[in-house]
Amino acid sequence: MGTWLLLPVFQKSLLIVSQWANIPAAVAEHTVLAYIPFLQQPPTHTHTGSVPPSDDPTMSVSESAAEKAPPVKTDDPYGPRRWHSRLVKLSGKNRALNEFSVERLTERHDHNLVMLHGYGAGLGFFYKNFEGLSRLPGWRIYALDLLGMGRSSRPPFRIPNKDRQKSIMEAENWFVDALEEWRLERKIEKFTLLGHSLGGYMAVAYALKYPGHLNKLVLASPVGVPEDPYAVNAALPDPAESTLANEFTQDEQTATTKSTPGDNNNFLNARSKAQANNSGNDSANNAPRKPLPKWLTYLWDANISPFSLVRWTGPFGPRFVSGWTSRRFSHLPPDEAQALHNYAYSLFRLRGSGEYALAYILAPGAFARSPLIRRIHGVGRQPIASASSSSSSVQAETKRENGIPIVFMYGENDWMDIAGGYAAKQKILEEKERLLKLADDDERKSDNGSAKCIMIKKAGHHLYLDGWEEFNEVMREEMTEVSGKGP
Repeated sequence: MGTWLLLPVFQKSLLIVSQWANIPAAVAEHTVLAYIPFLQQPPTHTHTGSVPPSDDPTMSVSESAAEKAPPVKTDDPYGPRRWHSRLVKLSGKNRALNEFSVERLTERHDHNLVMLHGYGAGLGFFYKNFEGLSRLPGWRIYALDLLGMGRSSRPPFRIPNKDRQKSIMEAENWFVDALEEWRLERKIEKFTLLGHSLGGYMAVAYALKYPGHLNKLVLASPVGVPEDPYAVNAALPDPAESTLANEFTQDEQTATTKSTPGDNNNFLNARSKAQANNSGNDSANNAPRKPLPKWLTYLWDANISPFSLVRWTGPFGPRFVSGWTSRRFSHLPPDEAQALHNYAYSLFRLRGSGEYALAYILAPGAFARSPLIRRIHGVGRQPIASASSSSSSVQAETKRENGIPIVFMYGENDWMDIAGGYAAKQKILEEKERLLKLADDDERKSDNGSAKCIMIKKAGHHLYLDGWEEFNEVMREEMTEVSGKGP
């Protein structure tokens, strides 16, 4: 008899779950962006995600002109500003990027900021940053959904190459080639690139493959920086503190308020941890690491993404996702937290595409198969071809980039340890010193290479959301520095 009494409760739960499950991605994105200050009715194109995932799990692309969204103009204390939502078509079948942008009116725009989200997320997660970053004169702000994620199109993800290194490169190229094609479509010559987590990893990959287009590179808690986590290297983060599992288990209260004695969470935290590790005995330093669960390694190597598990749970998917969103967004007002939950779930439900790149790029535990620490020193130092005209022809003259500023940003309680940022900074500065020893006076004066690490207080891995006010302030300072150097 007790079981029958529970039936109405179960039915009500299913009804609530069904309502969550039937929210189209475009509607969920629109709801989140409506929380942008001064923008009560954000523009939202409906070329993708206009119907619930249950009706169109592949998220087909509509080319109808009726799906376009007219721009929205706001007259506000920092405006006037104009807001756009577009789907930018790329070459090939079913390739297009979802774009949200804002520009200040009545002034010339010499600078562009492009923002890339992390794994499985979408541009809506930056809703706390659009207004604050678009206050600066002369800047256009663009946020993109990576190909195969968010509301960008979701073509099948296939890597036919069996060679390990080539497979990694193909997986990276799948994303960065789309970004470069978008840049060409938008006719943007130079821009500042901000990437969070996986977006940071891809930002580095882009800078290495397509040199000459970045004014500055900002890496917000980038994934894939450290070397092999099982190597005994005190300067790199411990696997127990820097694994993808922490993204789904770290409590937001811990991320935004955690504090420990001494300097455990201050800006020099990474260095003091490295010193502490080095001062320990050999037996402790050489102790075998705790292995990842076999089931996790199996799923990872089988390229079964976390979002596949959400899809397999059917009507209980929202409850599954809410365990993550309730932890991650608990510091937000309840209505905003619910909007982000609906948005995240609407994206997780869609057909898998770009998410399947993860197993090619990262080993189990979120450490890169081709670590950025081995490549980061080459950012801003790549050969580029410039056209120099002669009396009868145009010849391609190869020169090398003269460096770009690289900024590493981490949350005070980030599960991605800032030690990786310090190690990368050291590599970058060592490469600059090596090159300048061989340079002439003009090359030394024109060198723009630099690197620094910044910590956002009371923030976790999603520092742009946890500590959005300080994050926006730091970003405006970095952007102002670019503005001071001219177009």
